[in-house]
Amino acid sequence: MSGALKEVRNRIKSVQSTQQITKAMKMVSAAKLRRAQDAITQMRPYAHKLQEMLSNIVSNSDGDVKVALAAERPVEKVLIMLVTSDRGLCGGYNSNLIKLAKQVIKDKYPQQQAKGNVQVLPIGKKGYEHFTKNGFKVVDKYWDIFTGLSFDKVQAAAKYAMDAFANKEVDAVELIFSEFKNAATQRFIAEPFLPVSKVEKAAGQKNADFIFEPNKEVLIAELMPKILNTQLYKAILDGNASEHGARMTAMDKASENANELLKSLKISYNRARQAAITTELTEIVSGAAALNG
Repeated sequence: MSGALKEVRNRIKSVQSTQQITKAMKMVSAAKLRRAQDAITQMRPYAHKLQEMLSNIVSNSDGDVKVALAAERPVEKVLIMLVTSDRGLCGGYNSNLIKLAKQVIKDKYPQQQAKGNVQVLPIGKKGYEHFTKNGFKVVDKYWDIFTGLSFDKVQAAAKYAMDAFANKEVDAVELIFSEFKNAATQRFIAEPFLPVSKVEKAAGQKNADFIFEPNKEVLIAELMPKILNTQLYKAILDGNASEHGARMTAMDKASENANELLKSLKISYNRARQAAITTELTEIVSGAAALNG
């Protein structure tokens, strides 16, 4: 029985050590989440307004200005920009994003995939590793953006996508990321990045009356890449906050599970110890009875 007691004691120590790690990781993620949440909260209104402005300008340039990044054409080649994390231990965060990316390819671009015309541009190590191992065409230049995250790094990835679209190397760019809601909730989103989408006008609605200074062509050429850079940066900040929120929640659940397991193990330990004591007492009583006999 002493062997069984020792085994249970070792399991209790192991679970306690694991619980210390999960609690520490939860605290680290909580601290990182606060910074990441502040960054996306401050960025979101600015990015939304820029996106609205861009869509309105494109919608109100019907025919009078050639907008290369808003040009719609038959989709032969596709680029999927996927934002995952560099590290795991964050619940289903990465697996849900990878699943969504594959679903988008399957539902929207099956013919292009069959011809080998779908490329994945992963941002984050987990997405890069998965799609590389599974034989997809992968752009392997920008997956490490989260190592020293900066606007310049994001801008380089956005420029790659814009150049590929403008040079007709791809005909559509999809952006897949996780929108941060709160620590326990993320919304997984797939949305068109290129061509730039137009605002749908209601019947009889007139074009907005914009005054352009300098002229419309110069403004669009300057403004559009800057706004698209900002859109990608917002998506990556959303993903960064989502990752830390998902990890904090996962580590909190792991700590709770460790508590439940410890309770169960301690009950098992006490039962085994009581059984051992009972056995020893029985042996003593039996021995004494034998001597007296």
